[in-house]
Amino acid sequence: MRDVAIIGVSQTKFGELWDVSFRDMITEAGLGAIEDAGVEGADLEAMYVGNMSAGLFIKQEHISSLIADHAGLTPIPSTRVEAACASGGLALRSGIMAVASGYHDIVISAGVEKMTDVVDPTPAIATASDQEWEAQQGVTFPSLYAMMARRHMYEYGTTREQLAMVSVINHENASNNPRAQFPMKVTVEQVINSTMVADPLRLLDCSPISDGAAAVILCPAEMAREYTDTPVYVKASAQASGTIALHDRRSITRIDATVNAARSAFKMADLTPGDIDLVEVHDCFSINGILAVEDLGFFEKGEGGRAFEEGMTRIDGEIPVNPSGGLKARGHPLGATGIAQAAEVVWQLRGEAGKRQVEGAEIGMTHNIGGTGGTAAVHIFSR
Repeated sequence: MRDVAIIGVSQTKFGELWDVSFRDMITEAGLGAIEDAGVEGADLEAMYVGNMSAGLFIKQEHISSLIADHAGLTPIPSTRVEAACASGGLALRSGIMAVASGYHDIVISAGVEKMTDVVDPTPAIATASDQEWEAQQGVTFPSLYAMMARRHMYEYGTTREQLAMVSVINHENASNNPRAQFPMKVTVEQVINSTMVADPLRLLDCSPISDGAAAVILCPAEMAREYTDTPVYVKASAQASGTIALHDRRSITRIDATVNAARSAFKMADLTPGDIDLVEVHDCFSINGILAVEDLGFFEKGEGGRAFEEGMTRIDGEIPVNPSGGLKARGHPLGATGIAQAAEVVWQLRGEAGKRQVEGAEIGMTHNIGGTGGTAAVHIFSR
């Protein structure tokens, strides 16, 4: 197996992009990554695109062909990858494996979602949960994560204020991210007093409905400096699955897929949590920011809330979490999230993140999950 490097990245603005089409978003991201990598479209040998539900959001399937056609990249093989909100992370992993295996040399992995083209995206999002036992009984994703939050509060004493701090820190970071959907700061009081969604989760505990796209260009590590002076190397790519429904789990305060993917990634990279300089975690709701830093091994179970409360996850803290603003404030266009996380880590490791730069960052991690944890993808990167 060959070592793999990222030589180009790009991300569109995330938000409610009413005047930008699905086709135009993915084309913008793809062309941006190609330009950043210094390659030509003709150099690309394969494409992997993460997308959760174009059929429900924009009434279009067969998007792998659509994107290759619209971007002028035919006849290269183009493959759609779907794993709910982890679609982007798995598209990245698919591209990494294609290059590592030697099957392709130059590959683009991308992600895209256009969520605002429907009146109510809730039914489409709910398809990532267990239909028979959850969605068809009226359970929504906010209510599923609310149950996880309530149990965490019961078992470990996690407070409403600690949950709010996840959002506060995300928005603080996003205020320095020009691509973020909500680049403005919020306070603990604003989070706690925002509209109730599913007790204890309030509006400002929840990631938004977002449009957006992101892309990365991959190549064999030994070829990377032919294209860029600042390659970022893939140290580990791991994936794990877990039960899709909450009622089948040993505990709803631990996401086993995250735990198992993280263990595999650390073993592959021969690293420990203490070696990581920053991490982009899948905080679709504030409770998942807390669960993520625990399940990835940065803090003991039950200590995640205190870590956010005491500032250990700030950019200048013990382990900077979501310098981009995370899903909560950067935005969460489902299929694009895992790729956007990788793009942020690349900018950080290049030293190109501006006011949200983590000083001296050399090793970064991404964590992307599908549903409430039925799928997890964890990647580790280095300068």
